[in-house]
Amino acid sequence: MLATQRQERILAEVLAHGAVRVADLVEALDVSDMTVRRDIAELARAGLVRRVHGGAVAPESPSRATEEPGFEAKRTWSSAEKTAVARAALADVEPGQSIVLSAGTTTWLLAQLIVADPALRPLTVVTNGLHVADALHGQRDLEVVLTGGTRTPSDALVGPVADATLGALRVDRAFLGVHGLDVDGATAPNLAEAATDRALVRCAAATTVLTDHTKWGTVGLARICGLDEIDTIVVDTGISRDARTHLEAAVDRLVLADPADGTTPAGVRTTPTGANP
Repeated sequence: MLATQRQERILAEVLAHGAVRVADLVEALDVSDMTVRRDIAELARAGLVRRVHGGAVAPESPSRATEEPGFEAKRTWSSAEKTAVARAALADVEPGQSIVLSAGTTTWLLAQLIVADPALRPLTVVTNGLHVADALHGQRDLEVVLTGGTRTPSDALVGPVADATLGALRVDRAFLGVHGLDVDGATAPNLAEAATDRALVRCAAATTVLTDHTKWGTVGLARICGLDEIDTIVVDTGISRDARTHLEAAVDRLVLADPADGTTPAGVRTTPTGANP
């Protein structure tokens, strides 16, 4: 098991139970006491847990609904799944398009894939993500429009300036990363980010949501949009059967990306659902 996978397991236990003991993790993960303590130290440095004698507890911070970790912390979560989702989403990018990429780690991975494929140019990309803009910067025949706005802890640009920029644009497709997704739709951890994401969806002729299976059932403080406003959802194959059944009935197209297969389009299954006629 990779260090990032162990750390995800540890974080999941802390989020589920509020605290976890080193001794229990040693048994559950089948690793040494020292390995577990190193993993907890890494999570603590990222602000995701607080170290205590004999284990770790949840940090003294807002609840999951309003929690907004930094970009570097989020980048380590479900990395294989996010990479598979980004590869699958690349099929919705075509040369000559204008697209929006929201701020986020999965959209940042998608931006890197766009850079690596010259056949997708010319392309215009609008983004409110500083890391996304950095990934795309300086590429020939790739125009990058940064929205402006107020910077969040996760390096997204949000607020009235970003909303006004997006409100003045019309693009072919939006690629939206989300904090949470459930039967009622997509959510964000704060009001300003949700408002900017709504502006992002409104300026696009079609919307693709990029999410890994761990986001299903997470509900952020603020609603972005309902499932009926989403054309395509790209998610990894770890999504539960019940969630898959619900999404197939709710959106036009559900794309399942297999983290075990590093190729595209192999490892990708598309379900045309027929929803939203």
